[in-house]
Amino acid sequence: MKRLVILSGKGGTGKTTVAGALIGLSKAKAYADCDVDAPNLHLIISQKAEPKKTDFYGMQKAEISQDICTKCGLCKVKCRFDAIKNQNGKYFVDMFSCEGCGVCETFCPVNAIELHKNIAGELFLYHGNSVFSTAKLKMGSGTSGKLVTEVKKQLSQALNDEKLAIIDGSPGIGCPVIASLSGADAVLIVAEPSVSGISDMERIIHTAKHFGVKIAVCVNKYDTNEANTKRIEKFCKQNRLPFVGKIPYDINAQKAINQGKTIAEVDCSSGDAVKKIYNEIKKIIFEN
Repeated sequence: MKRLVILSGKGGTGKTTVAGALIGLSKAKAYADCDVDAPNLHLIISQKAEPKKTDFYGMQKAEISQDICTKCGLCKVKCRFDAIKNQNGKYFVDMFSCEGCGVCETFCPVNAIELHKNIAGELFLYHGNSVFSTAKLKMGSGTSGKLVTEVKKQLSQALNDEKLAIIDGSPGIGCPVIASLSGADAVLIVAEPSVSGISDMERIIHTAKHFGVKIAVCVNKYDTNEANTKRIEKFCKQNRLPFVGKIPYDINAQKAINQGKTIAEVDCSSGDAVKKIYNEIKKIIFEN
């Protein structure tokens, strides 16, 4: 099975819009949304089946037993993350600050502190005519990379013998992006023709090269700044990267998304452009 990951160096480039269209055009039976901080692929790829939900446990968190605590304050002194708070003479743990290091538990003279499993997010697996894996990270949790790995793992475990899996990754170049890239066969980078968009595109290309995957680039809303679009095309030519297409700014794309559809499902200029991009991507994945 081939794995295609859709990425962007920054948020707001239209990555998920393109991913949804490619899922529709390829008739992929396996896909995932690995943007666990703000998953939204499900808004344009509707699911009939109810998802299987699984709690995801991140790092452990400390908990203070008020019945045992002698209020000596040693835990607060030792905590380097300032996660122990004192309110009205009672010590408690700020769950958003606690890193689960266990120092407070070690130094508590009366064993009033224990580390407990902490739910950091929730996994969702839709298994109907297709397999769709996604997850939502709990606010304040810092284990997004691990959760992305679990999203991909449950997708793989639920698959049969599919030819292609499409993965909508996270924006940026951080841990969730690296986890999305792991094991990929090809990556399509959706760039935008702005100064920051070009800079972030270069960063994500640099990151993807470390994984030895095939890299292709397209530009969304290319006609909002055609000079910068030409800069992106020139960059790809100089670095021998396939430039697979340009998508125009299209008000009909917004209308399609608001109706819960992909741009490939409606008659519009952006949908036509994505169809050409899909044909180029197929060559890169299956023929090269």
